[in-house]
Amino acid sequence: MLVTREYQSLARAREAIGTRLDRGSTASLFDRIDWLESLHDHCFDGVPVRILRAMEDEAEAWLFLLAPDQRRLSALANWYSFEWGPIFFGSPDALTRRRLVEVLAQNLLKDGAQVDLYPVTEDAALLIDAFRRAGWFGLKRPMGGRYLLRPNGRSFAEYWAARPGRLRNLVQRKARASRFTLSIGRELTDALWRDYAAVHARSWKQPEPNLNFLRTLAQREGAAGTLRLGFVRLEDQPVAAQFWTVENGVALIHKLAHDQAFDGASPGTLLSHAMFADAIDGDRVALIDYGTGDNGYKSDWMEERTTLHRLDFFNPRFASTWLPAARTAISALVG
Repeated sequence: MLVTREYQSLARAREAIGTRLDRGSTASLFDRIDWLESLHDHCFDGVPVRILRAMEDEAEAWLFLLAPDQRRLSALANWYSFEWGPIFFGSPDALTRRRLVEVLAQNLLKDGAQVDLYPVTEDAALLIDAFRRAGWFGLKRPMGGRYLLRPNGRSFAEYWAARPGRLRNLVQRKARASRFTLSIGRELTDALWRDYAAVHARSWKQPEPNLNFLRTLAQREGAAGTLRLGFVRLEDQPVAAQFWTVENGVALIHKLAHDQAFDGASPGTLLSHAMFADAIDGDRVALIDYGTGDNGYKSDWMEERTTLHRLDFFNPRFASTWLPAARTAISALVG
């Protein structure tokens, strides 16, 4: 028998899930309940959530969604999220997964007009199929990519020897003339966070809109031993910083920043060299994930690219969706 439930808060969802989305039960950072709670608290404060659950025997499917207005829904995700998708329990097969998501999509069809989901990777085909079967008009569009590296047992020296010559020469030249000191910390202190915030404030990046979210993440991951917070300093002045986490054989690169005044000395590149070496030779990771975004420099360090998709669904029962659906379809055709 297939049963559905809906929750209007993450606290209620946590009660129903129990420990199944805790660190010890869930390998992916982005599926964990503490990640979802923190993301909502810091980045979507005041935005209602709709959390849907479908159950059939031992199999379950969950969708964690935002409800920014009465008839529109979005993935509970933003630029900090490397991926978003349904969360399954009970190891359902492909057909059961699709059936569970289809039932949830049918429930949303009752009062929802539009649903947009991003960033989606391997679950894109499943979601498109399930929502279309439920009666939604659905479109899939490529929206950037994620760059990945699988060392496959290589040492850092072996990996580095395969990098583009211009990158290897740059690191060799800048390291020879460098007066910097490099460090990689695994615990967060107030002083280290002040250094990180100071570097970010002087970097080329826009002001960080949710710095408290990053600090909360760094504190949580530092307590768990998964934080890797790298710095380049000139004497006591921090000039570059990188925020990684390493867990379950996977290194995630969350944030990079450097002081623009030191661009000529390439402190960020030197720090990347050290961070990659630490992850490959020290942590012996099986995967390094550079996160979302098609920044050109990533291809020098990484060897794979996977496409991120945005999925847009329109309820044909609402005339108000017809024009947006047509525009989105044209956009999908022209790329």
